[in-house]
Amino acid sequence: MLYEAVRLALQAILRNAFRSFLTVLGIVIGVAAVIAMVTVGQGSTEQVQADVSTLGTNLLMIRPGQPSQGPGSGVGGSAASLTLKDVEAIEQQITSVVVATPSNSRSMTTIFGNVNYSTTVTGTDNRFLTARDWGLASGRSFYESELRTGSSACILGDTVRQKLFGNGDPLGANIRLKQISCRVIGTLEVKGASSFGTDQDDIVLIPIRAFMRRISGSQDVSMIYASIRDGISTDKAKADIESLMRERRRIGPFEEDDFNVFDMKQISSMLTGITSVLTGLLSAVAAVSLLVGGIGIMNIMLVSVTERTREIGIRLAVGATERQVLLQFLVEATVLSLIGGLIGIMLGLALGLLGARMLSVPFAPSASIVLAAFVFSAIVGIVFGYFPARRAARMDPIEALRHQ
Repeated sequence: MLYEAVRLALQAILRNAFRSFLTVLGIVIGVAAVIAMVTVGQGSTEQVQADVSTLGTNLLMIRPGQPSQGPGSGVGGSAASLTLKDVEAIEQQITSVVVATPSNSRSMTTIFGNVNYSTTVTGTDNRFLTARDWGLASGRSFYESELRTGSSACILGDTVRQKLFGNGDPLGANIRLKQISCRVIGTLEVKGASSFGTDQDDIVLIPIRAFMRRISGSQDVSMIYASIRDGISTDKAKADIESLMRERRRIGPFEEDDFNVFDMKQISSMLTGITSVLTGLLSAVAAVSLLVGGIGIMNIMLVSVTERTREIGIRLAVGATERQVLLQFLVEATVLSLIGGLIGIMLGLALGLLGARMLSVPFAPSASIVLAAFVFSAIVGIVFGYFPARRAARMDPIEALRHQ
């Protein structure tokens, strides 16, 4: 009986193919939009997580200043700066810390030959590469003697290497950081852009003591990176660092911290949460099309009932039950909606792939969302097809025939 109902439904749909297509257009658009939005949203979420991971695994960042909402905040008020002794204390006294490394940065103009390029110069040490999980593409890291004496040696990020040397080999060359001559001893592996939109490869590393003596003119440290051991909770490590820093900075029991400890996992969760909320909102807006499509199916089915009153009257007159007529029109509405759902799924996946390519994010279709969209399209057909089917089933056969 169900097979016969499906066969009749397909015949009715094909008799008015163009009208049937216009009927399911709302379902097609709704399903396609939801799948495309969710696919691009999940791809964006994966990209955010990948970008944050490039900053370093299990990484904490310590900065002076009042606690604030993000890693880009400035030093707050008259808070005391961090020092190299703070770096050593964190590495030696916090057992969950693999390495701690200082970082001072300043925007400067680099010069090689007749090429000038503005970049970020960062004073640090070799532990920076470990904390940031950053390898060397060529050359070497700093010698201990270079770090201890503050020699003018430098390691170039890939962007700076390309801007100054193109395809040439920079190793052994001397570049200038304004008036400071600096010998290139290595280049960094490509990191790419961070989640915050900055080019991580647009950087020059020099020994921290050289930065302090020849650039900043002070012994202050603007940031400390602390890499946490695998398997150790960053929350515990963060609490231990906060306790140590409060002790070193002589902060009383009821006084607020004058420093920040940022957890990259928390930042990743925050960015992922924002992406998920935006995806959900856009998907909810797109899902309204499914409601509109359902109303369209109901309207067309009501018209179809009116046009087919003679057919309904004949079927009832020759012995068809109300249940059989109800099933016929209900199956027709459901089949119509499922066809729209299938077209919408294919279109949505195609749009999702196109959107992922355009935004340079992974193509991450969700099988559960595809299945949910298909099931929901069936539900739309059943719900919005029920009233027209019920109206057809309750027709009086004599009145239906007389109407024609």
